[in-house]
Amino acid sequence: MFFKWYNFLSIKIIKIEVLITAFIFSGMILLPFLETISRIFKLNNIPASQVLVQHFTLWIAFLGAILATRENNLLSLSRVSLFDNQNTFYISKWIAKTTTFLVLLALTFGSFELLKIEIKDSINIAPFIPRWFAQIIMPIGFGIMTVIIFQKSYSHIIYKVISLLLALLLSTDLILDTVSDIFPIRIIGSIIILFALLNGAPIFIGLGGMAVLFFWYDFTPIAAIPAETYRIVVSPTLPTIPLFTLAGYLLAESKTSERLVKVFRQVFGWIPGGTPVVIVLLCGFFSALTGGSGVTILALGGLLVPLLLKEGYSKSFSIGLITVSGSIGLLFPPSLPVIIYGITAGISIKSIFLAGLIPGFLLITFISSWSLYQGKSSNIHLEKFNFKKAFKVCLDTKEELIIPILILFGIFGGYTTLVETASITVLYILFIEIFILKDIRIKDLPRIIKECSSLIGGVLIILGVAMGLTSYLIDAQIPILLLEKAKILIHSKLLFLLLLNIFLLLVGCLMDIFSAIIVIVPLIAPLGLHFGIDPVHLGIIFIANLELGFLTPPVGMNLFLAAYRFKEDMPTIYKATLPFFIVKLFVVGLITYLPFLTLIFLK
Repeated sequence: MFFKWYNFLSIKIIKIEVLITAFIFSGMILLPFLETISRIFKLNNIPASQVLVQHFTLWIAFLGAILATRENNLLSLSRVSLFDNQNTFYISKWIAKTTTFLVLLALTFGSFELLKIEIKDSINIAPFIPRWFAQIIMPIGFGIMTVIIFQKSYSHIIYKVISLLLALLLSTDLILDTVSDIFPIRIIGSIIILFALLNGAPIFIGLGGMAVLFFWYDFTPIAAIPAETYRIVVSPTLPTIPLFTLAGYLLAESKTSERLVKVFRQVFGWIPGGTPVVIVLLCGFFSALTGGSGVTILALGGLLVPLLLKEGYSKSFSIGLITVSGSIGLLFPPSLPVIIYGITAGISIKSIFLAGLIPGFLLITFISSWSLYQGKSSNIHLEKFNFKKAFKVCLDTKEELIIPILILFGIFGGYTTLVETASITVLYILFIEIFILKDIRIKDLPRIIKECSSLIGGVLIILGVAMGLTSYLIDAQIPILLLEKAKILIHSKLLFLLLLNIFLLLVGCLMDIFSAIIVIVPLIAPLGLHFGIDPVHLGIIFIANLELGFLTPPVGMNLFLAAYRFKEDMPTIYKATLPFFIVKLFVVGLITYLPFLTLIFLK
């Protein structure tokens, strides 16, 4: 009876969460659009609209993280969910689950402490809206995630009781002080957190756990972590992440990919290897919009692999192409990693987008060239080019072909901000997909928003806690220490770039791109300046290397996603992606050692 009522209550709570999320998304979309209209027609601005949109991002982040926790969608290094109720006890899984529970408990406590400080020294972010009211979602969000994790970890009450007792023991200062006096607590704690990550704990738990451990050991209030989370999540440009991700989800849910495939096949189908070229362009478009490989591989893989097989390409080539193309658009507008890099490094996002155009096209050209060669060597049947058919299919798809032009015009035209461009893009896609093309029904929107919010929450919660860890590293002067060591050990710019390539490949295969940017950029930026590397060029090197890291064995993110999507074992995926990895490695070398490719538009 209890579980029946519990399940019923959970469903009702999820519906309320989705409803609140949809309401907040509406505000995020409409406020920047109305701001644009008021500026064009010289009307009165909406008071504090930009600040409200920034704080809406905070709410979307935590509501999405709660949904991701419920749906077992928190990003981790494992494909198997850690948080399914288990009756069988495994010590490794128990350590991972208990570590997750304890870190979430600490983050909840730290957020509550921050909220108390904000209530005491109240500041308004908008008329009649105090900042603490916006921040209240942080302790609530972390608290609900803690309860969900606790409930989902085990069905047997004894394991839950042990976790609670451990939490009580670790919250006692006397025991903690005694343990820290006897044992090297930072080393032991770091090993436990790393072990938990390898056994399925979410990535943000590893980053947040390290931050909690180091701050606590240095007698710094844990409230510093949620304070840094708040600071990064309400950055002026960060609302573009949920907005552009929603745009990508809407397009993935519609028949846009099928229509674009028809367009590109008519335009490029006469070329040997034309269909793979089409797929590279299509995946580039979707990965630029959604900011990562996950949505592209998972959403389009089921459509594109059968298409390639039908045309006579081998299964290995088809899987390899989709896997490598899943991240090929990360240098193009409106790439979310580029936006986050610009925010973190404090450099112009527009400059990075301009700098990424030639490197991005180089990647597409070389991957496409390999595909052309493969198409020719496989004796694939070709279609003759027909101008009338090509023109007609482009005309039939005109509404969606306008989208890249709309985004580029918004970013580079200077008439709208990046957030306003994202808002207009979402509104345009909603209008054409619901009312013109009728691919999406209004009743489908709650489900799309729920799935989109789950992904956004999983990403933004990583960014938030990673900023806490970065804050500690900076306070501990780690970048300065690294710089001093580099000055002693590295005497050549070329050697530094080579070591940087190797290091970033390792980072790319072990970390997701968002947390890598937040944690690693503050460490390498001073080194880049010391060795005379332009900050914008360093940004392109960073993102291009992490793209390649997605394909680097043994744990590149794209490799896991492809194995999951195409139901193949990892050796098969390694073999399928190897030729593309070599091609991409060559292009990354060109991008790294020929800076004019990056900086030509900035002179």
